[in-house]
Amino acid sequence: MIQWMQKHLALSEKGAKELIKGMLWSALSYMTLMIPMSIIIMFLNEVLSPVLSGEQVAPNLLLYIGLGVVAILLMIPFHWLQYGSVFIATYNESANKRVTLAEKLRKLPLSFFGQRDVSDLTTTIMSDCTGMEHAFSHAVPQLGGSLIFTILVIIMLFIVNWQMGLALFWVFPISLIMVFGSKKLQDQAGQAHLDAKVNCAEGIQECLETVRELKAYNRKEEYLHGLFKKMDRAEKAQIKSELTTDTFLATGQAFLRLGLVTVILTGGTLLVSGETTLLTYFMFLMAATRIYDPLSGVLANIAEIFNARLKISRMQEIESQPIQEGATEYSVDGFDIVFDHVFFAYNNDEPVLSDVSFTAKQGEITALVGPSGSGKSTAAKLTARFWDVSGGRITLGGTDIKTVDPESLLKNYAIVFQDVVLFDNTVMENIRIGRKDASDKEVVAAAKAAQCEEFINRLPEGYHTVIGENGAILSGGERQRLSIARAILKNAPVILLDEATASLDVESETMVQEAISQLIAGKTVLIIAHRMRTVAGADKIVVLSDGKVEQMGSPDELVQFDGMYKRMAILQEQSASWSLSKN
Repeated sequence: MIQWMQKHLALSEKGAKELIKGMLWSALSYMTLMIPMSIIIMFLNEVLSPVLSGEQVAPNLLLYIGLGVVAILLMIPFHWLQYGSVFIATYNESANKRVTLAEKLRKLPLSFFGQRDVSDLTTTIMSDCTGMEHAFSHAVPQLGGSLIFTILVIIMLFIVNWQMGLALFWVFPISLIMVFGSKKLQDQAGQAHLDAKVNCAEGIQECLETVRELKAYNRKEEYLHGLFKKMDRAEKAQIKSELTTDTFLATGQAFLRLGLVTVILTGGTLLVSGETTLLTYFMFLMAATRIYDPLSGVLANIAEIFNARLKISRMQEIESQPIQEGATEYSVDGFDIVFDHVFFAYNNDEPVLSDVSFTAKQGEITALVGPSGSGKSTAAKLTARFWDVSGGRITLGGTDIKTVDPESLLKNYAIVFQDVVLFDNTVMENIRIGRKDASDKEVVAAAKAAQCEEFINRLPEGYHTVIGENGAILSGGERQRLSIARAILKNAPVILLDEATASLDVESETMVQEAISQLIAGKTVLIIAHRMRTVAGADKIVVLSDGKVEQMGSPDELVQFDGMYKRMAILQEQSASWSLSKN
């Protein structure tokens, strides 16, 4: 049972156990709701029996008042225990599920994120988990409890009078068939709603991320018109989904009420023929007034579980994704990086790197150059195992990085990308990401080495200034220098620089290059750049073209041969003399 729940409801072992407890406490709490009805039946029996026999005996009102108080005192702890085992346990499970999904996402390769939109993943972690939370707190335990309660009541009533029991419950199987028979339609409408909602969320996120470009090119109205269409589709899909579910649910719930009619007719017939007593008739009538509410709840809970299953399947899809694994403890012989006949393709039919081989030696600067789309950034990301190679291998100090746990591997890497990511926190904490246990003194030293001191001192609170989302109050060069400060603080033996100065002005570029000089001393350095002057001091240059190694050698060697490197150097020299002209 527990394993089935873990597999089909995406629960942890503890969550499955708590859910079973919740079902049992729900059943017991529902049973306590029958106690007042039992007391009323006892009271009616005491009142009606003397009347029918011609005796005059007054009922003991104090006894029934006392029994009523006892019933309330019994109902309170059972309902309290139900709440604790259902709601609190479910909220804890929901919190753990969000953390589990986040941990799973943290371990997935970047190839997964290239196939999924961020808003889609956000919807899964937030909205889908919330839907699961509601289903497991308001539907599943109540469904289990209602079924247990209903089965016990059916058995009891059938023992008392099977004809009236059949008249009371014959409608329930047919109502169930109505709801289960509509599952395919409910799933289709529910999936369409989820797809439309994710599409709408993607549109909103894209609008927020590109608002500057939309305004700059006067496309805001046009884009918002398309976004409003997505919102309308999401709204209509939700209405259709809810209408589909509610139509069959309301039909099934309405059909249940026919059972009251059949109880009245069957009971009246049996009473007239003398096959049942008036008290039994009253008992079934009272049962009919009570039993159809939980049965209606059963139908509603089944419909909600159908909806929750769609959301659970999205979570299970993430949880089933293969993660990159490897040894957490490994040894290396130095920090040379070797590409050994490496092949790589994002899609199987579109190779990005083909038979690439080169060595980036420790203590040297190895530069990757080539036209856009030649595979430079891909090679750098493969070096850090952001993706795994399709063929060949990459080694660090003689160890195949594919055999090493990615997080353990990255302890040896400091990476500076062209697109810097900063957090809405202080300057101090943004730099400390490089090494979380670094002291304030070490953070300041790294900032000075990265040429950050000058602009940090201009900030209102210096190192304790909150810099906004992605460093909103800083310039591009300042943000880049903060990322280099992180790398300096980490002091890793391998440095990856991906277009670290490509979008900077001359002054910022000079400062960043000085900071990089502090960073790379004595390290294995793999640098990607388009500007020839950036790589002029490299020890080795690897020229990539169409995913293959076109040339390899020192800058002085390559400039002597007619090849891609020399052509790129000449073109950049010519572009340096370019100026605006009216002609």
